[in-house]
Amino acid sequence: MEELMRQLGSGQIGIATVLVWTALAFIAALAGGALAGLKLAGKDLGNDLASLMGAMFGPTAAVPAVLVGLIVLMLV
Repeated sequence: MEELMRQLGSGQIGIATVLVWTALAFIAALAGGALAGLKLAGKDLGNDLASLMGAMFGPTAAVPAVLVGLIVLMLV
C-alpha cells in the first residue's frame, strides 16, 4: 500500500496507478452523470430514471478520456 501511495504521489505511471485513476474517474463520472441527469431531465422523466440514465451515460466520455490522458502521460 505504501508503494502505491508513493507511485501516486511521485507521478510514476504503472498498472496499479492506471487502475486507481480509472476507478476514481468511473466513480466521479457516475456521480456527475447522475446529478446532471437529475438536474436536466428530472421533471420530464422522473428523478429515478433521469439519474439512472445520467449515471449510465456519464462514464462513456470520462473513462476513455482518462485512459487516453494516462497513455499520453506515459509516452511523454
